[in-house]
Amino acid sequence: MNALTTDTIAALATAPGKSGICVVRVSGPEAASIATSILTFTPTPRTAHLSQFKDACDETIDEGIALFFKGPASFTGEDVLELQGHGGLSVQKLILDRVLSLGARLANPGEFSERAFLNNKIDLVQAEAIADLIDANSAQAARSALRTLSGEFSNKVNHLVAELTKIRVNIEAAIDFSDEDIDIITESRVKEGLREISESLALALSQANKGMLLKEGMQVVIAGEPNAGKSSLLNALSGNDSAIVTSIAGTTRDLLSEQLQIDGMPVHITDTAGLRLSEDVVEQEGIRRAADAVRKSDKVLLVIDSSVSASPDVSQQMSEDANELHELPLSIVPKLLLDEPALFAKTLVIFNKADLTPGATLGRGALTVPASLRARDGVPAKLESITLSAKLNDGIDALRDALKESIGFNSMIEGAFVARERHLIALRAARELIASAEQCLVDGVPFELAAEDLRLAQNELGRITGQITSDDLLGEIFSTFCVGK
Repeated sequence: MNALTTDTIAALATAPGKSGICVVRVSGPEAASIATSILTFTPTPRTAHLSQFKDACDETIDEGIALFFKGPASFTGEDVLELQGHGGLSVQKLILDRVLSLGARLANPGEFSERAFLNNKIDLVQAEAIADLIDANSAQAARSALRTLSGEFSNKVNHLVAELTKIRVNIEAAIDFSDEDIDIITESRVKEGLREISESLALALSQANKGMLLKEGMQVVIAGEPNAGKSSLLNALSGNDSAIVTSIAGTTRDLLSEQLQIDGMPVHITDTAGLRLSEDVVEQEGIRRAADAVRKSDKVLLVIDSSVSASPDVSQQMSEDANELHELPLSIVPKLLLDEPALFAKTLVIFNKADLTPGATLGRGALTVPASLRARDGVPAKLESITLSAKLNDGIDALRDALKESIGFNSMIEGAFVARERHLIALRAARELIASAEQCLVDGVPFELAAEDLRLAQNELGRITGQITSDDLLGEIFSTFCVGK
C-alpha cells in the first residue's frame, strides 16, 4: 500500500479548545488545489505566507500563516498544507469545514503518522516515538522519546538485522553449496558472530527496559508489618498527607498509590496493608492485594520499625559502621519473602523511626543474606539498607538516591530510548532464538535447524521497526494517536 495513491485527509493538529493559535493540517493529492482555493494563489513550497483564508463566497474567514510542502519532501511523503490561524473555537471550525468542503476528509487518529510510515519517511518505532513524545510525563521521558524519534533505537535494530543477514547468507550458502569448492564462513566464525549479536541484543534489551521505566514509571511498593511507618514513608516521599497515619495497627487496608518524580524519573509508589496474620476478612483481602503488588513491583521497600525491635542484631545494624556488613535477621522478614525468596532481588530494607531509636545512625548500609536463603535461586548475597525517620523527613534524600541507582538512572539518562512492551517481547524472542541457534552449532545438528532459528529471529527484529508487520498491528498502534498526528 502506498499513501500517495490515497485520498486527502485533514485535521486540527493543535489540541481542541480555545487557544492562541490553531493549526489545520492537510495531506494528500488535493492539498495543493485546496491551498489555492483558500489562499487565492498557489503557495511557494517551504515558504511562510501571511495570507487571508477565504470561504466559498470569497469572504475572509481568518488571517494567518500558510505553509506548503511538496511531496515527497514532507512529513507524510505527500503534498502537505498547514494553515495557522487564530485559536478561537468558531475560527477553528470554519477553517476545518472549508478544507473539508474542498475535497478532504477528516483524518483518523494517527493517520498522518501512518502515512509517513507507509511512505518510508519513518519506521514503526519512530512513529510510536511521536505518540510517546506527546505523552511524556517527565523531562527524561521526553528526551528518551526524542532520542528514539531521531532513529537511535531503529539504528540498533537495523544493525542487528544486518549482522544476522550476513550470518544467514553464509549458512544458507554452506547448505546449498556444500559440495562446491567455494569460500564459506567457518563454523567458528558463525559461533563468534552469533556471540557478538547476543551481546548486542542483551545491551539493546537492557536499554529498552530502562526506556520502558522512563516511559511508564518505576513501580515501587512499600511493604512491612503494621505500624512500621509505611504510610508515613509514602507521605514523606510524595510530599503530601495522602495516607492516614494512626497508632492503630491495620489502618491501611487497601492499596494507596501516588505518582511522583525523582529528578525527572516517574515513580508510582504504593502503600499497602501490613503483612501479618489476621482474622479480619477485610484486612485479609488487603494483605492479599499487598502481596500481589509486591510481586508485580520493580522495587520493594521493606519497612522495619526499629524502635520496637527487641532484636540486638537489628540495633547493632542501625548503630554501628554502615560499611560493616551484618546478617539480615530472619525474625524481621515477612513470611511472603521467606516463601518467595526471589523477591529479595528487588528488596530494599528500610529501618524506620530512627528518631525513636537510641544510637541510630541515619544513612545507607548493607545486610548479608543468611546462607539458608542465598542457596535459593535468584537470592542476592546482600541487601542494601537505609536508616531514616519518615516522620521527620530525615534520610529521605538517601532513599531517593538509592531508588535512582537501583535502576541505573544516571546511565539511563544517556543511553535509554523509549520502548514499548511489544519491543521487549520481540527482543526477548530474538535472543532466545539466537541462543537456540548457538546451541544447534554446539550440539552439531544440521545447519538447517540453526538457519531456521536465525530466520525467525530476524523476523522478530523486523516486527519492531515494521519491516515485517500486519494490518492489525498497524491499526492497533495508530489508533492510540491523537487526531492530527
